[in-house]
Amino acid sequence: MLHVVLYQPEIPPNTGNVIRLCANSGARLHLIEPLGFTLDDRQLKRAGLDYHEWVTVSSYPSLDQFLHRIRPPRLLAFSTHARRLYTDIGYCRDDALLFGPETRGLPPEVLQSLPAEHCLTLPMRPGVRSLNLSNAVAITVYEAWRQLGFS
Repeated sequence: MLHVVLYQPEIPPNTGNVIRLCANSGARLHLIEPLGFTLDDRQLKRAGLDYHEWVTVSSYPSLDQFLHRIRPPRLLAFSTHARRLYTDIGYCRDDALLFGPETRGLPPEVLQSLPAEHCLTLPMRPGVRSLNLSNAVAITVYEAWRQLGFS
């Protein structure tokens, strides 16, 4: 099963959309604090609709706590600053897919702590800043799930 990790997410509807995505794809959702909302936020629940019962959502006080508790075999970070395309890697079961907060992305110290080949990007036209967080997660999860045979 894939692990989707949102590092300090800020916008409730994005996280709600990711809850729905995880419910439909079978991925587990992990939230790294601090969060820009509470887990009982009305907008979060509205975006996630009634999918909360179909997905496991866990929160952790830090990325290190997540890594210590879950021990994913591989942590893949997604950033507009990475050079390797998200399609240029073979995804594996239990990969952890790490996405940064909407307004600033993953901090440099997180990206620098990983091997360069574990930092991935989604292609975009020049001059644009970034994709919406929930869209970036959806694109990546479906590529990984496709490679895993939608199992």
